[in-house]
Amino acid sequence: MLNTLKPATGRLLIAEPFMLDPEFKRSVILITEYADEGVVGFVLNHTSGLYINDAVIDFPETDTKLFTGGPCNNERLHFLHRCPEKIPGGTDIGNGIYWGGDFEAVKTMFQLNLIGTNEIKFFLGYSGWGSEQLNRELSLNSWIISNRFDHDLIFNDEEENVWKEAVTNLGERYAHIVNFPNNPQLN
Repeated sequence: MLNTLKPATGRLLIAEPFMLDPEFKRSVILITEYADEGVVGFVLNHTSGLYINDAVIDFPETDTKLFTGGPCNNERLHFLHRCPEKIPGGTDIGNGIYWGGDFEAVKTMFQLNLIGTNEIKFFLGYSGWGSEQLNRELSLNSWIISNRFDHDLIFNDEEENVWKEAVTNLGERYAHIVNFPNNPQLN
């Protein structure tokens, strides 16, 4: 079994290299809520092709990317940040990362150029699992759980690099899988 850690709020789920599900292929998901009732997280490395201004009409002009957080409730906007002193009301998920908060404060921070894309990340939708669903997927080695990462990984907006960096952070035992082809049948 690949997983020595248990899933928990503030940890990462890293997709195994040959996962074919397009929603989660080479995904890195930050778990923002882990409870008996289920799990919520956000895919950190799937851009939607949109910008925050495309989703929020009265948002200050910016070139900030909008990510696809997952297949659940994908018409709803979420955000992660690491600046609670600028955005009150967020849920502390550990390690200085916050989920949500006062959205009017977010718009003001952007309006005044007091926040950067290295401090906040926006998502449409989220990833969710029922109480036993994630455990089944873990038993099939679909995911590797990690608590070895820094904030820069979460706020990185270069899709391909996030998965590779997350895997490399796991240590030498896993580092070789970053070179596996996306589809081994084409090898």
